[in-house]
Formats: sequence, C-alpha cells, structure tokens
Amino acid sequence: MSDRDAEFEPELTPDPDLDADPALAAAVLEIESHIAEGGWDQPARLYALVDTAQLVAREPASAEGSLTPVEQDQLSPSRPLETVLESIVWPGDVAGCAAVVERLVLPPDADAEIPEDPAAAEEFAREHPDRQEVRIVAGVTRTGSTYCALRLRAHDDDQSVVGGIDLVPQLIALLGATLEEEST
Repeated sequence: MSDRDAEFEPELTPDPDLDADPALAAAVLEIESHIAEGGWDQPARLYALVDTAQLVAREPASAEGSLTPVEQDQLSPSRPLETVLESIVWPGDVAGCAAVVERLVLPPDADAEIPEDPAAAEEFAREHPDRQEVRIVAGVTRTGSTYCALRLRAHDDDQSVVGGIDLVPQLIALLGATLEEEST
C-alpha cells in the first residue's frame, strides 16, 4: 500500500454517531449505488453536490430532492485523487462535493511491514493475503456535514454497505478544503 492508499485508509467500524445530514447521506448512498452498478476496478470520480431546489429553479425538468450529485469530467488515472483535490476550489453555488475511489486496505498488524518505497508498498498491498478491496464514497457540504459509504468487494451487496459520518477522515479533510473560499 502506498502512502497515498494509507492516507485514505477507512475505519471499517460503523460510526455510532447518528447525526449525519440526511440529504448528504442520501446523495452519497445514491452515488455509491450508481457506481456499484458498474462493478469494480473503476477510476476515481468526483461529484459536485448542488442544492436540488436551485437546480430545479434553473432546470424545471430535474428531479426533486435535497442534494443532487453532478458527476464531473472523468479524472485522469495518471493523476492521484489527492493531487486533483488539492487543485480544486468549488464555486459558491456548489453546496458540497463527493469523491469515489477504490483502495486496497490491509489489516492493522501489516502496517509495520509496509515498505517505505511507494511502488514496493503498492506491490506489497496487492500481494498481501489479507488485503481487502474497498470502494469509498465520501461527501462533505459547505455547512460541515460529512458522510461516507464503504463497500467491500468481498461483501458486494447493498445490505453490506457501511455508512458513517467520519469513516475516512483524511479524504473528508481533502474534500472539505475544496469548499473553502479562496483568499484574495
């Protein structure tokens, strides 16, 4: 596992805090369900979350709801998601954003064995017998709400999706930074 993969290592225990923003949770779970239809081994994706009422006012044919995910242009597989996120500042009419990424997750006892070299670490993770493949969908809003949905490839069914407000803190922080106003 490379440092990049370790940065997004999810906490696979559901968050007991039930204070999740229902609109954000619904949008994240909608994205997760949509992505799941396409199977595994997909590239990272980025979504703007727009207030549905504003979208409907501009485009009356849009469906009703609280937040509407709008998929952005496909990300280049050669550019790591965290690098892309560091270069984004969303305009003020974007209420939030969400990202989808697949990662390999190793058990905590493997951390001491991970090589320092990123290429060697990635190979180590791919070959580790206890690795788990996970799809992460994380979303944040300008109001500070967060929500994540995780699906393990080994338990690839809708009933096994784990959700919580802070399952992938590093990814949540990167997404939140894209919503901060640029200083002038």
